[in-house]
Amino acid sequence: MGEVIQIRDLQAARERAHRRASDHQSIERALGLMRENLAWAAERLRTAPIDAHPELLDRIEKLTATIRYGMLMLGEPAAGTAADGFNRRG
Repeated sequence: MGEVIQIRDLQAARERAHRRASDHQSIERALGLMRENLAWAAERLRTAPIDAHPELLDRIEKLTATIRYGMLMLGEPAAGTAADGFNRRG
C-alpha cells in the first residue's frame, strides 16, 4: 500500500514540475512580447506628435510594471525595485 502512495506522490510531483516548467516558458514568452511592445512604444514616443505622448507614456508605464511583475514571478531581480532604493522614502 505504501508503494502505491509513493508512486502517486512521484507522479503528482512530476506533473507539478511539468506545469511549473510550462508556466515558466509561458511567462518568458509573454515577457518577450511585452519587451517588444515596450521598445515599439519608446520608439513611437520619440517620433510621435506631442498630443500622442500621454497615451504612449501610460502604455510604457503599464508595460514596465507588468514586465517587473513577470520578472518577479520568474524569480529574476527587477531593476528599479525597492530593494535597490528606487522606491525608498527617506
